[in-house]
Amino acid sequence: MEYGKKVWIFPDAELPPVGSNEIPGHESIIVTNVTDEVAKIRITLIYTDKEPVSFNVEVAPRRVRCLRTNEEKDFGPYTAKFEEQYAIMLESSVPVVAQYGRAEPRKVNFYTTPGYCE
Repeated sequence: MEYGKKVWIFPDAELPPVGSNEIPGHESIIVTNVTDEVAKIRITLIYTDKEPVSFNVEVAPRRVRCLRTNEEKDFGPYTAKFEEQYAIMLESSVPVVAQYGRAEPRKVNFYTTPGYCE
C-alpha cells in the first residue's frame, strides 16, 4: 500500500517570536517517508513581497525528519525571519506525509496542520 503524496503546500507560514513560555516560539515542517527509497524534496518558499526561492533536502527511507524554519542547518540561507509571511511548497520524488507545526507564544498555544496535497 502506498501512503502520502508528492506535492504539499502550506499557505500560512510565519516564524513567531521566541517568547518566554515553556515551549519557545518556533515553526517546522515534519516529513515522514515510509517508502524504501530516499525522498528527494525540493522546498520552495513563496513570499508576499519577493520572488520565490528553492532548495533541496532529503529524508531517508522509513524515517521522519523535522525541518525547523529558523535553523540554518535545515533552511540554510533561507532561514525564516520573525514576522515574515510566506508559504511553503514541498515537491518529493516519492510519496511522503507532511505537516506544518507552529508554537505560538503570543497566545501560548501549539498547533499542527496538514497542508494541501496532490
